[in-house]
Amino acid sequence: MKETSLYFECNAGISGDMAVASLLDAGASEEVLQNVLKSMPVKGFSVEIKRVKKSGLDCADFLVNLEKDNHDHDMEYLFEHEKNINKDSLHLNDECVHHEHRTLKDILKIIDKTLMTENAKELSKKIFTILAEAESKAHNVPVEEVHFHEVGALDSIVDIISFAVCFDDLKEKYNIQKVYVPYLCEGHGTIKCQHGIIPIPVPAVCNMVERFKIPLKMLDVSGEYVTPTGAAAALSVASDFKMPEKFVIIRTGLGAGKRSYEIPGILRAFIIEEESGCNKDFIYKLETNIDDSTGENLGFVLDMLLKNGAKDVNFSPCVMKKNRPACLLTVLCSECDVKKMEELIFMHTSTIGIRKVKMERSILPRREFSVSTEYGNANVKEVTLSDGSKRFYPEYESVAEIAKNKGLPFLEVYRFIQDEAVKK
Repeated sequence: MKETSLYFECNAGISGDMAVASLLDAGASEEVLQNVLKSMPVKGFSVEIKRVKKSGLDCADFLVNLEKDNHDHDMEYLFEHEKNINKDSLHLNDECVHHEHRTLKDILKIIDKTLMTENAKELSKKIFTILAEAESKAHNVPVEEVHFHEVGALDSIVDIISFAVCFDDLKEKYNIQKVYVPYLCEGHGTIKCQHGIIPIPVPAVCNMVERFKIPLKMLDVSGEYVTPTGAAAALSVASDFKMPEKFVIIRTGLGAGKRSYEIPGILRAFIIEEESGCNKDFIYKLETNIDDSTGENLGFVLDMLLKNGAKDVNFSPCVMKKNRPACLLTVLCSECDVKKMEELIFMHTSTIGIRKVKMERSILPRREFSVSTEYGNANVKEVTLSDGSKRFYPEYESVAEIAKNKGLPFLEVYRFIQDEAVKK
């Protein structure tokens, strides 16, 4: 059997607009994207999707046009070599400060009011949360007090929502199971921003690279090739850093950057197919014994871990030294999420030590899709066995919502959705 994956080739870095353009070129629906953008509860912008030439190659270009052009889409004004930098171009006038500076809470409200799939909403929120945490660390302020400047500008919000919508559409269309981002390529030098002159890679990007443990390759050229928005988008969907040994290319998308650098700004997004069956991959198991936390505390920890990317979390009763009853917290996660899981466990529990081990696992190919029923839409997971037969598992949230709204037994709704999925 074959398994379909997405591979971002970041040899010339990555930015938000490059990522969106590459996904559109790889087959994401422009119509779906435009409908979502029209539903955004903020106005004053339009998007332009066109073809451009980069080093003679035909590429897709995604551009956000603002009615009040007070923010350069690709942040060229940040660069040390940029001339004629003035107060207006750095957003220092009162009108721009009011318009451009948004908190994470402000941005999440915009996302919630935009009409898109729940998966796209969650991905949009994940990207901005990754950015907020990186900026929080860079400036040593609480996440809720982070005020986005360049990243929080309208065009960057459009970039991130567009990336989430295009990724969700492409994932559904090609049944994408994995996303490969082997490394990020970055230039060197300095840039000028509202806080002064800072080095490349910028602190927010460094913090994301450190957190996700993604390899960083430094190019022998000057300039910022990896923007915070681009890094956050890639890392929000990355599931693997190590490429498969062999694969077949199904489709290639080329996204053009706006900057003129020594290395042309082109991001390639490959839809690839690799041999599967009973797939082998690696996962990390983290565990720790806890004997002095309340049930409410542990329940909160479980929710936090799952919301931040844990594949599974469970508690098991155990007996510790001095015959003390306790529980064993076990977390399963990808390698790129290990550090985040450890931070959450240390932050929200009383433990002072975590054991971890890298484990190989066998997994069946699966895909998620939505099925339309007389009771409403429901999300379903399809699993393919080695003999080609399929099993269907309705998602709990969809079953629970229909059961509550219609006053029906949970198991009855579960079996009904399962039967509908089989017919598709």
